Amino acid sequence: MKFTIVLLALVGLVAAVSVPPTNKVTVADHDFLEKQKFLLEIVYRVEDPLMFEEYIKLGQQAVHDKALYTHYDSYMEKFYESHKMGVLLPRGEFFGALVKTHHKQAYGLFNYLYYAKDWETFQRNVAWARMHVNEGMFVYALTLAVIHRDDFQGLMLPSIYEIFPQYFLNSKLIYAAEKFDYNTWSKYNQYEKEFNDVYYRNNKHHNQDYFYMRDFKTYQWWKLMGLGEHWYPAEKNFPLRENTYELVSDDKYASFMKDIKIFWHPVDYTRDIEFFNKHSVLSYFTEDLGWNSYWYYLNMDYAFFLDGKTFGLIAGSVNSRRGEWWLHNIDQMLARYYMERLSHGIGEIPQLSWYHAFELGYDPELVSYNGVGYSYRKNYFEIQAYGNFDILNQIQSHYKRIYGSIVSGVYTTQDGQKIDLRQPESIEYIGNLLQGSTDSIDTQFFNDWYMLQYMYLANVEENDYEVTPNVLLNFESMMRDPITYSGATWITEILRLFKNQLPSYTEEEIGLVGVEIKNVEASELVTYFDMVDIDVTNLMNDKMVFVDGSFVWDKSLYARQMRLNHKPFHFNITVQSDKQQKVVIRSFYGPKYDEYGRLISMQRNRENFVELDEFVYELTVGENVIKRSSDDYLWTVKDRTTYTELYHYVMAAFDGKYELPLDISEPHSGFPDRLLLPKGWESGFPVQLFFHIAPYQASVEQYSNFDSSYSSGIGSGTRYIDNKQFGYPLDRPIDEFELLSMSNSYFMDVSIYHNNTLKPYYEEYENFGHFDYNFYNHYYTKYFQ
Repeated sequence: MKFTIVLLALVGLVAAVSVPPTNKVTVADHDFLEKQKFLLEIVYRVEDPLMFEEYIKLGQQAVHDKALYTHYDSYMEKFYESHKMGVLLPRGEFFGALVKTHHKQAYGLFNYLYYAKDWETFQRNVAWARMHVNEGMFVYALTLAVIHRDDFQGLMLPSIYEIFPQYFLNSKLIYAAEKFDYNTWSKYNQYEKEFNDVYYRNNKHHNQDYFYMRDFKTYQWWKLMGLGEHWYPAEKNFPLRENTYELVSDDKYASFMKDIKIFWHPVDYTRDIEFFNKHSVLSYFTEDLGWNSYWYYLNMDYAFFLDGKTFGLIAGSVNSRRGEWWLHNIDQMLARYYMERLSHGIGEIPQLSWYHAFELGYDPELVSYNGVGYSYRKNYFEIQAYGNFDILNQIQSHYKRIYGSIVSGVYTTQDGQKIDLRQPESIEYIGNLLQGSTDSIDTQFFNDWYMLQYMYLANVEENDYEVTPNVLLNFESMMRDPITYSGATWITEILRLFKNQLPSYTEEEIGLVGVEIKNVEASELVTYFDMVDIDVTNLMNDKMVFVDGSFVWDKSLYARQMRLNHKPFHFNITVQSDKQQKVVIRSFYGPKYDEYGRLISMQRNRENFVELDEFVYELTVGENVIKRSSDDYLWTVKDRTTYTELYHYVMAAFDGKYELPLDISEPHSGFPDRLLLPKGWESGFPVQLFFHIAPYQASVEQYSNFDSSYSSGIGSGTRYIDNKQFGYPLDRPIDEFELLSMSNSYFMDVSIYHNNTLKPYYEEYENFGHFDYNFYNHYYTKYFQ
């Protein structure tokens, strides 16, 4: 649970650097714990009425005294007027962050929270909003405020998938959790156990048809174990996650968890047969909660409507490169997605056409917190037939405007200013334009361009207020839908056009005289599916219990799901240097062949490479052997502490039974380590590794005034390791043979192997009808005791 600065915007995005570890650990004081306790409790069962008496008293009225805010603007004024007139989005309605009418109100609420002069004003507004404002809007504004307020560094909210499991898990699980009743479950469980003990023991060939499903994979693993889709008591009193073994031997942890009744329920990914298509096999990846929450938090850190100067997205006088950062995120997300497609024999990402049917239908099988199911799209959906042509015309005119500007090399703003787009640093302008950022050089044309695209695809009009739930209207759910990736190809097409017009790197720009990569040894790259427990306690609907005014959290619900992971891997890099020098070592992987088995040229393939790692290293004279493990990647994160566990840690410290180190916080926007590699093949999926060494060049020395215990580095400059363009040296057109001849570059062929973890259960499973807790013994470095 060690706090680590968020270092990359995505797998292979710009690698950033964490602060070197120190021996000093700051312990949270009582004031900090009071604030943290409030934040964890205020979002508990957020769609239900607030039950904490002290917060109910605090939130009787919002604070409207302008003197209690550091800034008071028109968004706040309009929000207050909308509240007085009763026209705020009602509680229980679906909230879409990319719906224009919802966005304006959310912006006003965020400002009330962000500009509050002190904790007391902030707390009163939060308590009021929790009771009176739409649930989705409230969580959205609160998340932004907690992330961006300088005086809140170190404070955290539960993960978005724990606050709103409805955005991440299918409706069958959501309904099961909402109907869970402990007393009824206890009686039912006794009867079922008696039945199963006899049935499974005496009938080895029971109901074999029950196991059949089209394209059976790992998604319904519980059937192989003879389990049903209902609630089970956790035999071991802790949730399953990849780093649980670090906690189970801790006496403090055991004391926190011993009195909590934990129940788990198996959960599936989307497997709707009616809309089955070739993309359906990727559901384990596109619907992974880590993949989707990563994109959500990235767009919270660099929200398109927050200007860099006001909200600290610009470090000093140096721009934070937010536009370039955002573009590079999309570029690498598509590269990572393409690698997953290739591992299933699916090829290029189809580009979205506004005028032709979109082949890939999608039914998210989600249900909103208000009980309304999400809309779906059939295969070969005619987008144009259902869209708003006024919005479509705006989208197309904006696209043509920037496309034409890049071709001509000049962008002309509304006031006639001409911007040179033939310089490498101009990518910042392009990124801000495409995101619709308030830091854009032309907000008149591009302020809502990005928002309009998703409104159009979700069939939402510009003035619509009450809208049907759609995954495309929120950052935390849009990556589930294949149309998102196809739509993003329009953005990467503009990026490619810009990059291809830049001059290729010279030999001096990508070479390093006196440095040679002599050899690289790579350990075996192995992926597998493991299981994780996702905290869905927020869905419970039983009566909350308070003793002496304190909330008693004695029951927790978890959804148990299989997800992609990989075994730790490492590289041994042998480097010869003619002098002592500080360098940056980058590693990438990319495809070797396309879906037809044809070798891909490096000139065309460079855009498909995913950056694995980037770090600074001090070379010595002579031979250097550098061992770099995937566990050393500072920008990736393991599973976060669950909501239940985190609350009990905080309460133990609050009650004086435990000292809570401030580095217990975990980065909200770190990329999941387990998704570094694509699934691969059992026989070995061929990929290329690429290593490159460049001299260390940075405009400022990192970390001089940075405390990793509190900040995730937004706008601080610590997310960038040097001054190179993101994706360097593969971001521009290259001469393949020139790159191969560079002594500081190194290519090698490897394979990614997939280990089928469910094979033992295809045959006779001795413990049929019970979950196999020995499953984890084979895939983690330490066994459960």
